[in-house]
Amino acid sequence: QVQLVESGGGLVQPGGSLRLSCAASGRTLSYSNMGWFRQAPGKEREFVVVDSWSGGVTSYADSVKGRFTMSRDNAKNTVYLQMNSLKPEDTAVYYCARKERGPSRSQNPGDYGYWGQGTQVTVSS
Repeated sequence: QVQLVESGGGLVQPGGSLRLSCAASGRTLSYSNMGWFRQAPGKEREFVVVDSWSGGVTSYADSVKGRFTMSRDNAKNTVYLQMNSLKPEDTAVYYCARKERGPSRSQNPGDYGYWGQGTQVTVSS
């Protein structure tokens, strides 16, 4: 079993930045690809980014490419999402998840087996 806990969300003005954290307990994340997804009210859960535990390519959704950066600290069993140049359309609940099946850089939420409870990000002036 893996427990994931996100933190770092909040209210930020357009153009601002936030850094989300996802701390894991129960099992190491060192050998798991991890992803971030988001869900806005009335919309389906949307892929944001997935990394590679082995140091391969990190894949970003086109909507966040160049603005968001995912990283991890295996010693702390934590992954991060640095979000810069935030836009109102980035407003959503953000979830981290551990990939369990499917292609290595899957964008399908169904391929992720463990999810955090989510953290709200609101971008508004």
